[in-house]
Amino acid sequence: MKLKPLTITFLTFCVAAFSGIKAASAASFSVIADGLYNAGGLSFSPDGDLYVTEAGIGGSGACVPPASGQGDSLCYGTSGAVTKIEKGKTERILTGLPSLALPDGTGAGGPRDIKFDATGKPYVLIGYGANPAFRDRNLGNTDLGKIIAPNFNTNSWTSVADLANYELANNPDGGDVGSNPLGFVIDGNKLVAADAGANDLLSVNTAGSNLQAITTFPEDILTNPVFPPSDSPSNEPAQVPSQGEVVRSQFPTQPVPSSVAKGPDGAYYISQFTGFPFPEGGAKIYRVGADGKPTVFANGFTQLTDLQFDSAGNLYALQYANQSAWKGDFDGSVIKIAPDGTRTTLLSGNGLESPSALTIGSDGAVYVTNRGDRPGQGQVLKIENTKSIPEPDSALGVLAIAALGVGWLHKKRELPNLP
Repeated sequence: MKLKPLTITFLTFCVAAFSGIKAASAASFSVIADGLYNAGGLSFSPDGDLYVTEAGIGGSGACVPPASGQGDSLCYGTSGAVTKIEKGKTERILTGLPSLALPDGTGAGGPRDIKFDATGKPYVLIGYGANPAFRDRNLGNTDLGKIIAPNFNTNSWTSVADLANYELANNPDGGDVGSNPLGFVIDGNKLVAADAGANDLLSVNTAGSNLQAITTFPEDILTNPVFPPSDSPSNEPAQVPSQGEVVRSQFPTQPVPSSVAKGPDGAYYISQFTGFPFPEGGAKIYRVGADGKPTVFANGFTQLTDLQFDSAGNLYALQYANQSAWKGDFDGSVIKIAPDGTRTTLLSGNGLESPSALTIGSDGAVYVTNRGDRPGQGQVLKIENTKSIPEPDSALGVLAIAALGVGWLHKKRELPNLP
């Protein structure tokens, strides 16, 4: 087995078969959008409409090798999009965005997150998922790995910042070169983004100046990690131990920061997906304060994809899967962390499968992109009137957050096929 740490994200970890949606029993939710292609981040505009990104399905253009250098290539197309959800109707209002995906349309890099500033101006984060050196060389001039500012009225956009090129030029964590920005937050006149491939947190002015790394995240060392069986299907075959191979008891794995939210205390909170073999209970939430140093705010999670604070200071964490992804069970969870550290699960499984992002509406409901790794099957769920299921202390322990000094307080409509 190749023991080189994995710097790619869950977006290129694919399993051939998926289970169907199960009936909800622990929470009340409705499907407000359906038929999305690799659905990513979602956000409300100031006028109250909900927007969601679709990473697309790549295309028949030029290709780049995956981050590990093994497995199928990722091929380029312009199938990325932004979809607007308004009064039960869905409409793609920005199309032709860059997309990079495996031949079956999974593992997509493309539009991954969207945010609006105080004036209502939108920004969209475009993922990538490979070594930036191959981007311009193989694909030509493309906005993969960048933040863009779109104009929905003219179906056009301008480039704001090139995060992938920053990794190529600087490689802040000193590891393998790779870039896959997945989530960002707007903080005044700054855009702050988590790059899951580069393992860092970046900041850039909304005008595109002063792009720099705020911090990098440390490699994790797993003790006696659990790996999939040697005959397991994988898009990254070099990472599955061969039969009879002796696996080291101490195994290094990448942190894979997946998203970022600004807390009521002014600090940034970063979710961790974790690298292969995606240890259960191994994901953390990091806090990065004014000193720029990451500290562990909470731990004991599994494959986190997003975070969001509500107006009362509760932090919502989204689990892509409650078990290691290679096991093939993609039931996810929405977990609420109160300011005093109390955790409750709002929804676990029961229809929530491989979710990729969440946001909180002004109505207090939680909106989630569901089945976000499945082209043509992605959904947006509205979760409300939830029953809280207390988390067992042994499964999810929170660190002593008091020491941080934080006193804060159906309608479905199938979208047309992408070109």
